[in-house]
Amino acid sequence: MAFSGNALCNSFKQELLEGVHNFKNSGGDTFKFAMYTNSQAGNDNLGGSSSTMDATVTTYSTSASNEISATGDYSQGGGTLTRVDPSLKSTSTATTQFGTLTFTGVTLTARGALIYNSSDSNKAVCVLDFGADKSASSGTFQINFPTNDASNALIRIA
Repeated sequence: MAFSGNALCNSFKQELLEGVHNFKNSGGDTFKFAMYTNSQAGNDNLGGSSSTMDATVTTYSTSASNEISATGDYSQGGGTLTRVDPSLKSTSTATTQFGTLTFTGVTLTARGALIYNSSDSNKAVCVLDFGADKSASSGTFQINFPTNDASNALIRIA
């Protein structure tokens, strides 16, 4: 099994402290959402140290063999995410988030995804496990992110 849960990438945690990633709407980096089949391994050109897509993944790679191929408007590298400015929630938790991402006219099956920073050497941000294969057939495939609050935001520092 290639996906085993959601995880912020270990390299991303260090890169935050080094000031590598900029999530601000104005002048911020470009983040992308690439999807994979359950056969994708973390150590298959993604810098991971295991056969699992997990926190050890360091980079998006066009050489990864199991990125989904799809008809419609999904292409290799995935879709560009719309950033939501970082903010402080409940006085002690900083969060950032992305807007809904929609692929139209697609036929695809995906098990999980990698969010990565395409502005900075395709550095990995997080691995997302959909929990099961998700599909669309000549239709719309939509990614809805959790509520941007202190308990649910995709990226939060407490």
